[in-house]
Amino acid sequence: MALIFSLAIGIMAGAGIYLLLRPRTFQVIIGLSLLGYAVNLFIFGMGRLQTGVPPIITPGSAAQYADPVPQALVLTAIVIGFATLSLFLVVLLAARGLSGTDHVDGKETDEN
Repeated sequence: MALIFSLAIGIMAGAGIYLLLRPRTFQVIIGLSLLGYAVNLFIFGMGRLQTGVPPIITPGSAAQYADPVPQALVLTAIVIGFATLSLFLVVLLAARGLSGTDHVDGKETDEN
């Protein structure tokens, strides 16, 4: 399970970085989103991947608990990430309407 989880984080982070390096604005926004999701999964994984374990420490059982702080941080990050993604998409549409292109630098090349 840990190997699959690590591979998912690595693939999402790699795809996010690849898309960040693309010349089109929409691809950059999707790359930022994928990178954010990879970081969220990483933080969530740091809180231990255990099921059926209460998030409360009782005396004598400190080794068998799930940490609730990463879960709360990831939930907050998902909400903030969704808000910034929608803001980026609105800015993308406005920039596309004003400049007529969706390239990051505003210049369209004829390399086909």
